[in-house]
Amino acid sequence: MSRSSIPSAPASTPAKAPSSSPSSWKSDLVSGFLVFLIALPLCLGIAMASGFPPIAGVLTAVVGGMVATWLGSAPLTIKGPAAGLIVIALGAVQELGGGDNAVGYRRALACIVVAAVTQIAFALARAGKLGDFFPSSVVHGMLAAIGIIICSKQIHILLGVTPSAKEPLHLLLEIPRSLARLNPEIAAIGVLSLVLLFGFPVVAKRSRWMQKIPAPMLVLAVAMPLAYVFDLEHEHTYTLAATHTSYAIGPNFLVNLPGNLLQAFVFPDFSHVGTPGSIKYIAMFSLVGSIESVLSAKAVDSLDPEKRRSDLDKDLLATGVGNLVAGLLGGLPMISEIVRSSANIGYGAKSRLSNFFHGTFLLLFVAFAPGLIHRIPLAALAAMLTFTGVRLGSPKEFVKTLRIGPEQLAIFVTTAALCIASDLLVGVAAGIVVKLLIHVMNGAPLRTLFRSEVEERVEGGRIVLRVRHAAIFSNYLSLRRRIASHASAPDIEINFADARLVDHTTLSNLHELKATLAHKGQTLTLAGLDGHGQMSSHPLSARKRVVITPVAER
Repeated sequence: MSRSSIPSAPASTPAKAPSSSPSSWKSDLVSGFLVFLIALPLCLGIAMASGFPPIAGVLTAVVGGMVATWLGSAPLTIKGPAAGLIVIALGAVQELGGGDNAVGYRRALACIVVAAVTQIAFALARAGKLGDFFPSSVVHGMLAAIGIIICSKQIHILLGVTPSAKEPLHLLLEIPRSLARLNPEIAAIGVLSLVLLFGFPVVAKRSRWMQKIPAPMLVLAVAMPLAYVFDLEHEHTYTLAATHTSYAIGPNFLVNLPGNLLQAFVFPDFSHVGTPGSIKYIAMFSLVGSIESVLSAKAVDSLDPEKRRSDLDKDLLATGVGNLVAGLLGGLPMISEIVRSSANIGYGAKSRLSNFFHGTFLLLFVAFAPGLIHRIPLAALAAMLTFTGVRLGSPKEFVKTLRIGPEQLAIFVTTAALCIASDLLVGVAAGIVVKLLIHVMNGAPLRTLFRSEVEERVEGGRIVLRVRHAAIFSNYLSLRRRIASHASAPDIEINFADARLVDHTTLSNLHELKATLAHKGQTLTLAGLDGHGQMSSHPLSARKRVVITPVAER
């Protein structure tokens, strides 16, 4: 999931029926095949980075495409494993296994199953709107941290080196040592793959037909022949002439798959599901997975050429059911995945059949061509994940956040730093606390932190909602409910003249809601901001009312 593609959008209206054109299935078939080409290496890489068997990632994508797609309302969304959950899955395997990854894997599956039941409960409680509660700076900070953690682990694999460190900060510090000890042939595959991933989009801009080529498949088209040339299939050593240093090489640098598809099924171990460690990972799988999935589904809605809007509660239900099935069979957790979904739209998908076809192609490939998957070098998969990590944690994202406002950067950095130093839940909680403290310092009364005070009136046929004191992320849902209660009103005005503070998350959500209501034939107007000063030049930056203190006459 790319970090830059997660807007703070509001809950949206249900999707229209998919296009019924007789030829639409052909477009979906082509799109599903092209997305399958992207998904195959990414699913394998995400699974291995998560401490799961490679086939687990493919299994999840198959369930997402062939099962979950019929339950959700987001017609163009691709469901499958995502880089954003790697850190949680790997942490669960390592911590719950106590050093035995096979045991940790089965206990992590149990956490996924319980988290899936929790997601289903969220959906039935209509909690899809909770995606609007979390501030964008906190979500983006969490994703940036995930990107940095992914890079800290995958760069060593890309270089063909096993690091001694385990923690992200220590792994980052060990990169220079790994560069000095790199395995030349493995590093050649990894570095060339990375160059292709960063360079191909620049070259492809000049040619429309090249834009149809999935970059991950181009990487495999180069990396797999190199693996054959270097004879990674057989255990041996080689000596580098320039340094006279010998290096070991063999099939441990290739993807390892079970002998047949039935051997891929692994069942959860529920014996430790009530322990504090398991409960922590159940909370992270359910909360982080739900937030990412909801935000991704809303982002895909904004890309849909037909402007269909998803029922986020129904889509969260589909994600929960998909995770339940995948977890019981040995798969990774799934979300609505933004990178593959945007590619799906770009390749001309018309309906949910594209996701079904993508899952079907994955199933057929794994069932009938496992030997080809075994020839994929791990260094190429590490390059793909490093590329994803760089995009999530790019310095450009820090600059973008600063442009929205310096207070947003403080929240972003706090979240990212504590996610890296501790874990995701601690980082997200810290980011939310910092944001609340900043709001209190900027004049938001404590009594309005979680419930907005709104005066409602009718003026000339227009519904006017006059917000008092503060309109911030933590009380946005109560404001959103007020707006939703006027679903038949043609014209709604939100007036902030009496509000001391209006934060970025609220303005961003209302900006997206304005477009959604316009699609339904309603008009949403934001008024009363003329007396507020902006915290940056960004059009959606936080606004603070300028208070002029009268000077006493002498």
